[in-house]
Amino acid sequence: MNRAALFDVDGTLTDTNHLHVTSWWEALRQGGHRVSMHDIHRAIGLPGEDLLDHLLGEDRDDDRLSSAHDTLYATYFDRLPALDSAADLLRALSQAGWKVLLVTSAKDTELGALRRAIDADDAITDTATSDDVEQGKPAPDPVHHALELAGVPPERAVFVGDTVWDMKAADRAGVASVGLLCGGIPRADLKDAGAAAV
Repeated sequence: MNRAALFDVDGTLTDTNHLHVTSWWEALRQGGHRVSMHDIHRAIGLPGEDLLDHLLGEDRDDDRLSSAHDTLYATYFDRLPALDSAADLLRALSQAGWKVLLVTSAKDTELGALRRAIDADDAITDTATSDDVEQGKPAPDPVHHALELAGVPPERAVFVGDTVWDMKAADRAGVASVGLLCGGIPRADLKDAGAAAV
């Protein structure tokens, strides 16, 4: 029976969380909002609208803030750094018979840049983005969608991510999760959010 390895991308396979923090901080600053980088970092991993809900509540202009973030972040597209051995890990899993899927809040253009940075398309079976579902992480919808794409039940999958939102989404979908510290989130936070291992 098939097995699936589901991977978050930002902060998990690519060293990009702080680029998002800086881009959101500047977008929010341009929009007249003072939000600490620490608070933004803790919200990274949520889809854009949910991130703004988390940080600002009702007081915001989604389109303007998201467009500013996307424009600022796009300036890094030609030099996004993959984490060491990310491609090797994906290829090793694929060669061992695992279906490898990316589960991300990244939009198509951004995801294309991230995939170029990782440089392991030959090992990736499919992708599930927040655009494919009604609700993004921490809702289980993206994980459920990835399981459908892979054709495996939750007990035959593992989810690897770096944020509490990843751990919560996996836990709510009944998938064992592995938390990585490379995204900058503390071990205790990942464990408290449901990580089976960190």
